[in-house]
Amino acid sequence: MDIIYYDIKDEPFDIYGLYNPKEEDVFKRMPDDVAKATNKDVEFHARETAGGRIRFATDSPYVAIKAEMPYVANFPHMPLTGTSGFDLYVHEDGKDVYKGTFMPPSDMKNGYESVIHFSDRKTRNITIHFPLYNHVNKVFAGLQKGSFLGSGLGYKYEKPIVYYGSSITQGGCASRPGNCYTNIISAALDCDHINLGFSGSAKAEDPIAEYIASLDFAIFVYDYDHNAPTCKYLEETHERMFLKVREKHPDKPIILMSRPDFDASKEENILRRDIIRKTYTNALARGDNNTYFIDGEKLFMEKYRDACTVDNCHPNDAGFVRMAEVVSSVIETLLHKF
Repeated sequence: MDIIYYDIKDEPFDIYGLYNPKEEDVFKRMPDDVAKATNKDVEFHARETAGGRIRFATDSPYVAIKAEMPYVANFPHMPLTGTSGFDLYVHEDGKDVYKGTFMPPSDMKNGYESVIHFSDRKTRNITIHFPLYNHVNKVFAGLQKGSFLGSGLGYKYEKPIVYYGSSITQGGCASRPGNCYTNIISAALDCDHINLGFSGSAKAEDPIAEYIASLDFAIFVYDYDHNAPTCKYLEETHERMFLKVREKHPDKPIILMSRPDFDASKEENILRRDIIRKTYTNALARGDNNTYFIDGEKLFMEKYRDACTVDNCHPNDAGFVRMAEVVSSVIETLLHKF
């Protein structure tokens, strides 16, 4: 195969959803000092590349990747394609359309190489999604020698949607990166986004609240519920973080969500939902008309809702598609409005 590899940190590649990606030594989702100040688990998970994307244009009849990874994330409830794979999308008719997954081998140790072939040769606008649960040190894109390589499309909505939440927000347990609900929405609506979902460690500490408040976003999706250890802790922290972000962004839309796996523990989840709804009603009482509430009980919808998770908690692909349908209906309206 007559292939040339290009470092994606070089021009003309664009990298989205990651922190200072062309200058940092490795890929990450937030500054090291903020991650460390938040908690030790966020410090680890911030190196996982959920929400990261590469965009470029090429007429190569195939695209390959070569990724260097310091370890392999192996979970019992999530496939390797989701934790460690990369997905390739092509922009068609105003949205990104899935074309294939760069499949990580089952015996992968420090990264891998993979290739996706197209049926014909023409210029395509490519988006490649980073892994959801793996650290990634370096990525190289491989194209046929002599092929055109140019900048990819910019997003229709350039200011990112920022998501904050738990492992569900991060993408557990999608079968591949593009099926995380945040990535589904980005592909469908052609909007940039930043995924600040941190598995087991989203607890609304002041450093992460202040960091999110410092970002220039279009919409903030506040998906904080699951990792609050108790209802009392949730009550003490949920509105506090909301107010820190709202203080810096008095006019930006903020969407509040409660957890989607409502049926697993209904009594507790009703209490949690009430706490989150109170943040919402308090905002309305202050005259805040740019805060919105999504009831997590509605996210999996009704029919076949018991088929939407892998473990009575983390969504599978069906669960993420249903979450994306509900959340994107609100986001799309807000993007057009603002």
